[in-house]
Amino acid sequence: MSSSAPGAPDRDLDGAAALAAQLDRALDGTTALPADPAYDAALPGFNLALAHRPALVVRAASPEDVVATVRAAAGHGFGVGVRSTGHSAAATGAGDVLLDVSALDTLVVDPVARTATVGPGVPWQAVLTAGADHGLGGLCGSSPHVGVVGYTLGGGLGPLARTFGFAADHVRAIDVVTPAGDLVTATPTQHEELFWALRGGGGSFGVVVAMTFDLFPLDTVRAGTLWFDVDDAPAVLHRWRAETASLPEEVSTSVARLNLPPLPEVPEPLRGRAVLVVRYVRHGELAAPDPLVDTLRQVATPILDTVGDLPYARIGEVHADPDAPMPLVDRGGLLHTLDEDAVDAFLGAVPPDSPVLAAEIRLLGGAVARPAGVPNAVAGREASYTVFLGALAAPVGPPDVADELQRVCETMAPWSTGGALVNFAGPRDDVGASLVHRAYGPAYERLVALRRRLDPHGVLAPSARWDVVDGTPAA
Repeated sequence: MSSSAPGAPDRDLDGAAALAAQLDRALDGTTALPADPAYDAALPGFNLALAHRPALVVRAASPEDVVATVRAAAGHGFGVGVRSTGHSAAATGAGDVLLDVSALDTLVVDPVARTATVGPGVPWQAVLTAGADHGLGGLCGSSPHVGVVGYTLGGGLGPLARTFGFAADHVRAIDVVTPAGDLVTATPTQHEELFWALRGGGGSFGVVVAMTFDLFPLDTVRAGTLWFDVDDAPAVLHRWRAETASLPEEVSTSVARLNLPPLPEVPEPLRGRAVLVVRYVRHGELAAPDPLVDTLRQVATPILDTVGDLPYARIGEVHADPDAPMPLVDRGGLLHTLDEDAVDAFLGAVPPDSPVLAAEIRLLGGAVARPAGVPNAVAGREASYTVFLGALAAPVGPPDVADELQRVCETMAPWSTGGALVNFAGPRDDVGASLVHRAYGPAYERLVALRRRLDPHGVLAPSARWDVVDGTPAA
């Protein structure tokens, strides 16, 4: 059914009104057609560069609303694109229904079982806050404003990944509406193939309406950021690279070249500056030494130094990702190694006048490199580092900024594995699709086969960020 799925039948676009009328009778939630006053206000998510223009917007109020929407959309020949916070959802078009699940925000913490169960509308900060009352925390990403479910479906690489692995490695159960409109529970012993694919395979295998995952004893961590002037970047980054070869798994760290805008929300010492930042999170005994941090403080004097004891519920302060909606474009990749030439190439590719606002290298290894206790579809475990690039999209940023991100990626090609993590690969286009294809390796064909079996008509193709590779439906 997707407009991007080969061989899909044409949709009856005039059927949107009939679909809306059917759903209005069935849903506890709401619908909005393009002519409705609520339509335009319902479209924007966090990433304003995603220009949604669906045939219909549905705001679900319950899992039953999701079942009804998927079944009705399929019956009328429409695809379904799913969105919660809208950080990375693909844009929906005139042949699609935009299914907004942000109101499905149930959150239950079980401090005895050390689990949380969330709906797809729950952001990570809600879990961090709820877990803090019990000294527990979940494996969130760099931004606590991102939705738990979407992040985890893509694997979920967070600030403590080297210690605990991917978020997807610690999922216990998933309630999901299949492309056929059936509500099922996937676990290690029920719908096992679906359970495997959902944990790391992305959002095109079903619409998740609840997810249960492990929490960990996480009260306070040693964490923060060292901010260095760009002139100190070569010395600091070369030393960071050398030190990462011997770091224990308790430490997760990244470096980033940032070109900070001259905005009031940026701290005054950093406003409008080009900087190199070192992000650092250590799990374990707070009184233990931090040789990486101590060493880098000797290499150069930080402009700002926030490394200290940090309540885990405030872990988002380490990356300090923006929380206001804005138009963004990103791209990423995986590196098999990072030698001295790679460091020089990276710094040369993002000079202070670059439109690339953020260029980050994260250390992998540790628990990231080990398979999950219950196998899942997460790719890229063999890589040593991951690269992530971000910039403001047009009209705020230059119209060719996506080309600039790709140029930086090509600069790093000699050290690349050729793949990318699902959540880091960038927009839904042929480049992103190819990156994810290469990262999955042999698992790719298994994902494609399952998707074709579950969704032969492409009902959920609008939710597949990596939809087509050389004309072949992707996972």
